[in-house]
Amino acid sequence: MKISVYVDGSGGPSSGYGYFVKETGESFYEKKPELTNNQAEYLAIISALNKFVDYNDQVTIYSDSKNTVNQLNHEFAINNEQLRILAREAWGIIGKFSNLSIVWIPRKENLAGKMLGS
Repeated sequence: MKISVYVDGSGGPSSGYGYFVKETGESFYEKKPELTNNQAEYLAIISALNKFVDYNDQVTIYSDSKNTVNQLNHEFAINNEQLRILAREAWGIIGKFSNLSIVWIPRKENLAGKMLGS
């Protein structure tokens, strides 16, 4: 079965991150105060990667953070050391997948954003 995971994160005083799995309806959300938007987006992707790391079928992670998607796909440089640490963590998990895509989608198409209320 193909899995589509929508991720979203938001920064600020009441920040948090999570994901929504389209095929199963499963969702995850964690509040973590004082994150930046980019940190929250990375943590959302990392949490989804960890959830499906042992999954053998195709996994597609959808994010509306163009920056994060392009950085993880090695298309944009990462100039922030904290984000570089998160990216390295993500890449370490990404390397364990045989069939993974991380895809940018417009905000209005992000099912996680609707679910997480951001």
